[in-house]
Amino acid sequence: MAEPMTTSNLQDILPLVARGKVRDLYEVDPQTLLFVATDRISAYDVIMANPVPNKGTLLTLLTTHWFKILTTAIPTLRTHFLTLDLPPQIPESLRPALQNRCMQVRKLKVFPIEAIVRGYITGSAWKEYQQSGTVHGMKMPEGLKESQRFPDGPIYTPSTKAEQGEHDENIHPDQGNNPTPPAHPTPPFPFINVIFPIT
Repeated sequence: MAEPMTTSNLQDILPLVARGKVRDLYEVDPQTLLFVATDRISAYDVIMANPVPNKGTLLTLLTTHWFKILTTAIPTLRTHFLTLDLPPQIPESLRPALQNRCMQVRKLKVFPIEAIVRGYITGSAWKEYQQSGTVHGMKMPEGLKESQRFPDGPIYTPSTKAEQGEHDENIHPDQGNNPTPPAHPTPPFPFINVIFPIT
């Protein structure tokens, strides 16, 4: 088994744009970025000490799988994903370690919102519900049990997308729908009915 990749170290080949909790981002050209999914593990907004071998490859392949499902189900959907192919600047000697853990993507404006769709009341949603009877500020029916399916179907529960070392914060869906000027569409709701029948 290959050694886990905790950092990609391609900055001598491509300009490093950023290192996230799990991914390293490089500029391929003015319109294109290379996302490299490492084997780092992040939980509770903290990078854990022990990586998981091949986790980055699995993460990349799962991500591209869902992009294909979504763009097939919603033909008008345009994502940032371009290809799993490595850019020509990557030398042959590095290609085996990077294959299927990298995505070339369109360079787009980032909206710092994590769009979370929940079908069940667990985790931070359950904790908030126990304290206030709400989930992301939305009033929920009384008497829900932990891990119960939401009675009216899946709900959109966005959070802020914090910088490394900071914590994501749950926000009301109205806040997550308007992270940008009104000229930008807010896509999460149409996806709910596409994703949940599949899962």
